[in-house]
Amino acid sequence: MSQDASFEDGEEKPLRLKGEAAEDVTVISSLAQDAVFPMAEMSWKPAQRRFAMLLNRFRWEDLPAAERRGRDFERVRAVLAFDDVTKVSSSGIDRTDPEMVLSLLAVTWHAGEDGAGRFELTLAGDGAIALEAECVNITFQDVTRPYIAPSRKSPNHPE
Repeated sequence: MSQDASFEDGEEKPLRLKGEAAEDVTVISSLAQDAVFPMAEMSWKPAQRRFAMLLNRFRWEDLPAAERRGRDFERVRAVLAFDDVTKVSSSGIDRTDPEMVLSLLAVTWHAGEDGAGRFELTLAGDGAIALEAECVNITFQDVTRPYIAPSRKSPNHPE
């Protein structure tokens, strides 16, 4: 029987990032790439101006160590939260199906005027979520211990 991986095995501490500039969005997007989550794990709180998602993210930062040691790849549960959001819209997804599993491919920031802009969350299968925001204000942090990726493989994106 296999045992779940630990932060100590990966010699990594839990990921905890704050994004406040366009360059930060690029880093967060690369670490969130290929995260999967059910529709029910998204939350939009208009009064708090917060949109958040509980993701099962692939630990890209651990990939070289896993390959070098010949051990299984890891995933970890993480919260990706956007603050100062004024509007949320989506396309290409069925928002009435809470069990639908989505896969996050990328997060991009499109700057507008006076620091405001729009986040685009690109999903596999032509889905997308758009967040109108007053500024870049993101937090991204692991909230569980790593576990062995169920597929035991790293995500693959053939050209």
